[in-house]
Parts: sequence; structure tokens; C-alpha cells
Amino acid sequence: MRNALSGLRLILPIMIGLVFATQLVAQPAEPSAAGLWQKVEKGKPVGWFLVVDHDGTFEGALAKLFLEPGDPPNPVCSKCTDDRKDAPWLGLSFIRDMKRNGLAYENGNVLDPRDGKIYKAKMTVSADGQTLTMRGYMGISLFGKDEVWTRLPDTSIASLDPAVIAKYLPAQAAAMKQPAAKAPAAAKKTTAPAPGVPAPAR
Repeated sequence: MRNALSGLRLILPIMIGLVFATQLVAQPAEPSAAGLWQKVEKGKPVGWFLVVDHDGTFEGALAKLFLEPGDPPNPVCSKCTDDRKDAPWLGLSFIRDMKRNGLAYENGNVLDPRDGKIYKAKMTVSADGQTLTMRGYMGISLFGKDEVWTRLPDTSIASLDPAVIAKYLPAQAAAMKQPAAKAPAAAKKTTAPAPGVPAPAR
């Protein structure tokens, strides 16, 4: 009887630990702002924005531009006054210092590359992770403007400019280069006999 009780005392903590571990695994993680987002106006895309997580601080970049006829082909932030002065819009870090608090991201700032002005900003991700509301404001959040972006599938990242991927997603850029490096080796394999070597008789 004593052996059975001592065995139970050993097993009970393990069983309780397993139950808690199972509950933790079963809980779905909250969606993150990290990913590729699209802004649409009048039924047409006007920009793609890549949001990345730097150990809990989130940054957003202009990942793809949809220029109108008459727009300069390679716009730069000529009115910026910080380290982004004269930087190309494509790949420009325009969201900085966002700190995550559940589905909300706060205490950040957003740059308007058209006039170089920097506004306070916050973001909110929907519970299903498919929309992101960006709010830029001056002073207090009440005096601001919302933009709602929709999430693009991760596969869309492959269509971005390679320089943007290399800058913000270096691990993914390296992974994308690996198959290309292996391709020449695979191309050398051939079933045709080498020149001057007779084919085997049938």
C-alpha cells in the first residue's frame, strides 16, 4: 500500500504538469501585426506595407508602390529631416518604435513621405488577424485619422523587390537564394551520352 501511495505521489505532479502544458499548447497565439499588408482606395491597391518584429519592437516599410500616371518613377523622401532624408520611398522605414500590447501596438510613430512630417501612431490588429488599423495623430489620438489595411498571403512576399526582402527579411532572402544556387548543379545531370562516347548497344 505504501509503495502504491509513493508511486502516486510521483505520478500526480507529472500528470498535473502535462494537463497545464496541454492547455497552453491548445490556446491559439494572438495574431501579430508582422506580415504584408495592403491599402486599397477606390477599389485599387495604393501600397503594400511590410511590418516586421524586432524582438518586440515593430517596424513598417513601404514594400510596394502603385504609382499613378505622372508620378515620379522613383520617388525619394526629399522633405524628410532625419536619417531618411532623400531615401527612396521603396523600402523606406515609415513606421517605427511600435510596442505590442496584445492586439494593440502603441507609442510608435509614422512618417508621411510626401511632406516629411512624423506623427504619433498606434495600430490594432483584428482578432482574426486579417485587418490592421493604423492611426496617425498629432498630440492626442482623438485628433487623428485611421487607415484600414488587409493582410496579404505570405506567398506575396516573393513578389517584392529583392532589396526590400534582403533589408527587412534577411533570413527569408537567404532561403530564397539557396534553391537558385542548387539549380546549376541539377542542370548538369543529363541522360545523353557525352560527346565521343558511344551509346550502349540495345
